[in-house]
Amino acid sequence: MYTNPIFWAVLVFLGGIAGYYLRQTLGAKRANSIEQKIKIQTDEARSKASELVLEAQNKATALLEESKKEEREAKVQLGRLEERLLKKEEQLEQQSADLKRGEGGLHADIEKLKAVKAEIDAMKQREIQELERVADMTKDQAKQKLLKDVEEGYRQELVSVIQKMERDRRDEIEKKSVEIMTTAMQRYARSQVAEMTTSTFTLKDEDIKGKIIGREGRNIRALERATGVEFIIDETPDAIIISSFDPVRREIAKMSLEKLIKDGRIQPAKIEEKVEEAKQELSKKITEIGESAAYEAGIFDLPKEIIQLLGRLHFRSSYGQNVLLNCIEASHLASMIASELGLNVEVAKKAALLHDIGKAIDHEVQGSHVELGRKILKKYGVDDKVIQAMEAHHEEYPFASPEAYVVAAADTLSASRPGARRDSVENYVKRLEELEKIATAFPGVKTAYAISAGRELRIFVTPEKIDDFAALQMAKDIAAKIETELKYPGEIKVNVIREIRAVEYAR
Repeated sequence: MYTNPIFWAVLVFLGGIAGYYLRQTLGAKRANSIEQKIKIQTDEARSKASELVLEAQNKATALLEESKKEEREAKVQLGRLEERLLKKEEQLEQQSADLKRGEGGLHADIEKLKAVKAEIDAMKQREIQELERVADMTKDQAKQKLLKDVEEGYRQELVSVIQKMERDRRDEIEKKSVEIMTTAMQRYARSQVAEMTTSTFTLKDEDIKGKIIGREGRNIRALERATGVEFIIDETPDAIIISSFDPVRREIAKMSLEKLIKDGRIQPAKIEEKVEEAKQELSKKITEIGESAAYEAGIFDLPKEIIQLLGRLHFRSSYGQNVLLNCIEASHLASMIASELGLNVEVAKKAALLHDIGKAIDHEVQGSHVELGRKILKKYGVDDKVIQAMEAHHEEYPFASPEAYVVAAADTLSASRPGARRDSVENYVKRLEELEKIATAFPGVKTAYAISAGRELRIFVTPEKIDDFAALQMAKDIAAKIETELKYPGEIKVNVIREIRAVEYAR
């Protein structure tokens, strides 16, 4: 019976119906529970909303009462202000009325014053006319006569007063100028050493002199020819005297000797090599000297080319005074003088340092050192104020600025200091330079050196252009020209040297 499928199907059907009704019953109960909760929450929300509305009404009522109170207070204040304004207006009206009454009285007083003034002017005019009638001259004529009488009476006195003022002022200016210059010189107290024409090279060993002289004097002759100086060896123990009026040649000779002694091989070929090395090193040394001079003067913006020229001034002299030392000293003096006078210190000291820059090339290029200096400074972009200050120190150009007077004064102070310059040395150097110029003016001359204090002129010629007979004739011609153009004590030996070198290489 229980295996019948119909029975099981009916049983499943009935179970499904029972489950359906059971779910419906449970869902209804659950729904009734949710609706109840929603209703409760809704009632609570309504209650809270009523409370909030009531609270808002109370606050609105309070704000309204407060605003009404403030409005009443404002009306009271406005009433008071209106009252005060009305009182002020009444006072102003009263004052205006008083002013109008006073103005009427003032106009009347003015009219009275005008009448009195007119009467006084009339009286004055009548008095002037009466005076003119009595004096028999017009008012302008009387004025001119009075001024003329006063001028005549006090002319001499005025002239004396003016002259005394000018004299006192000049004395005061001169006193102040002397004070400034002496102060500057005292602050810059530098020793003066005049340039000589010899240098001393100290030897560690007396025996080294034999190597320097060489067999039959070939080494010393090669040295003199390569450097253009004269070596005096036997007069001073442990020392060699280098003689030449040109400081550059003396320095090259000194550096060459140092290199040869250090190398140990002293021979003509090595001498020429070391002399060339010395010439190259001297160029670097000149730059270092220029940089040191600019640093000492406190100037740090000069171009390299001007620094190089400044260093070359170390090997130039003027009347026995070293030109670079003169420039440095003038720069310090110009700086101090310009500072005392309240002028441009930078322009003054830079112009003083560069005032003789043209002397670095005046023996190579035609023209005065002032003109050459102007061209150099313009070429390398130096400030025009500096150029104007330096170009007038020999009065070749007008004094274009107060700093130009300062530079000229500083240069004069440096040159005029006792012991700074010697005319005899300058004349001696010029005579030696003239000797060399006369020789180098002849065609075929390679180099010419004035040695032995100007008693000998050593000339080296180009062998391809000058033969032996021409060399003999050249010596006579040069001697004749020296006799004609120069004045000198004693005699001058003209030594023309023609040397041929045959060089070949074995490969």
